[in-house]
Amino acid sequence: MAGTAPHSQAGNAAPTRRDFIVITASAFGAVGAAAALWPFVHQMNPSADVLALSSTELDLSHIATGQSVTVLWRGKPVFVRHRTAEEIAQAKKDDTAALPDPAKDETRVKKPEWLVMMGVCSHLGCVPLGQKGDFGGWFCPCHGSHYDTSGRIRKGPAPLNLPIPEYTFLSDTRIRIG
Repeated sequence: MAGTAPHSQAGNAAPTRRDFIVITASAFGAVGAAAALWPFVHQMNPSADVLALSSTELDLSHIATGQSVTVLWRGKPVFVRHRTAEEIAQAKKDDTAALPDPAKDETRVKKPEWLVMMGVCSHLGCVPLGQKGDFGGWFCPCHGSHYDTSGRIRKGPAPLNLPIPEYTFLSDTRIRIG
């Protein structure tokens, strides 16, 4: 039959050696690309020193009533205060005061005797001084913000209360911040 096209069976063709070489080369190329890309992806993971700062534990048994300690967490100061009965009573009494950033004391603490908060003023990021100011809490000397015994802003240019970090009581005498 001269002049007619040969009958083609495109869908039923058996794999050839060329098909095997193309698939094998493609697979090796994909593995090679992934191996070359991995160091660039891995370098975006946090370093060991950053992971170490993601949480910190503190033994509370050495903090006397009425005493504060400052610990670093993520490079920022965290105030941990063992509040006196008078400070707790004053904080609860101040719940009804006109507060620029209203928050009840019970929502700022997990146990009334322990106040855990970031030691960074919400105005310009200064570190307030403890047990100073007009309300017996903290005073930021940079621009004159006054905080009460629950770390709530009471007077001055700071717009917000001292922030409360995430923390958990591991036992009655131990907490984990972060």
